[in-house]
Amino acid sequence: MNEPIFLTPVFQKRIWGGTKLNTLFGYDIPNDKTGECWAVSGHKNGQSIVHNGPYAGTKLGDLWNDRPELFGESDSDVFPLLTKILDASDDLSVQVHPDDAYAREFENGELGKTECWYIVDAEPGASIIYGHNAQSREELRSMIEAGQWDELLTKIEVKPGDFFYVPSGTIHALGKGIVVLETQQSSDTTYRVYDYDRKDANGRGRELHLEKAIEVTTIPQFYKGGAYETDRFEGVTITKFVANGFFTVQKWEVDGRAEFGTRDRYTIVSILDGEGSLKGGNGEYALKKGDHFILPANFGPYSIDGTLTTISSWE
Repeated sequence: MNEPIFLTPVFQKRIWGGTKLNTLFGYDIPNDKTGECWAVSGHKNGQSIVHNGPYAGTKLGDLWNDRPELFGESDSDVFPLLTKILDASDDLSVQVHPDDAYAREFENGELGKTECWYIVDAEPGASIIYGHNAQSREELRSMIEAGQWDELLTKIEVKPGDFFYVPSGTIHALGKGIVVLETQQSSDTTYRVYDYDRKDANGRGRELHLEKAIEVTTIPQFYKGGAYETDRFEGVTITKFVANGFFTVQKWEVDGRAEFGTRDRYTIVSILDGEGSLKGGNGEYALKKGDHFILPANFGPYSIDGTLTTISSWE
């Protein structure tokens, strides 16, 4: 297949969701509590569907299994990455994710969950929780049991364009009024630490997972910010956010015509703003805000024309 693999997202209702996935991206969301757009997903809890070319109608997970040559060499049994857009119209629960080894043992072989956030939109004064102030596991347990949340949790004010790498073991939460594009391992395992004592319509609180959370939390833990390397080429500025054993994540800001070389592995591309076109493979393809697609392995050289911003990622 020598054409991009465009994908239809899956939407997830969340207690903290809203309508910004419609107002910002034009998605036809199913309800006014839509919290997550699973844009590029092969996870069993919500798989993206191919909507173009010879594999139209195929689930991404099935394509990964049946046509591995489209993706290049990988040692993963499942499509290893998951790209989401999250609309935090209310505070998300304070949570932490396990690493691969812990999840493999205690979560039926699930992957761990290291993730990262690109802040797409943020209301003035909006903030995230990132990290904690406990100096030992005993102190972490004591502060959680005493409900010393203001003393325990670290808050960081955010703005559009910020980026945060969130490795497994990090206590974290998105705050109200934030929209992010999240690149993560393909996992749906979350250990909830605190949910602001919220109750549902029946007066029930959401389940907490304190013992597992205390076991997997990294101690000590604090946010380490830093500058990111930026390369400027004709027609494009590339910001390199992270590159490690889990994923590589970059921002491409195209203004004009930008040329890209081929890769022997797949590339995930999400259009966050603007519009343009991609030329390569078997033809020319229109691109607009809210599109998500995969460039197959060995797609060949290609160009992107227009004015647009992408988050692009790969293993």
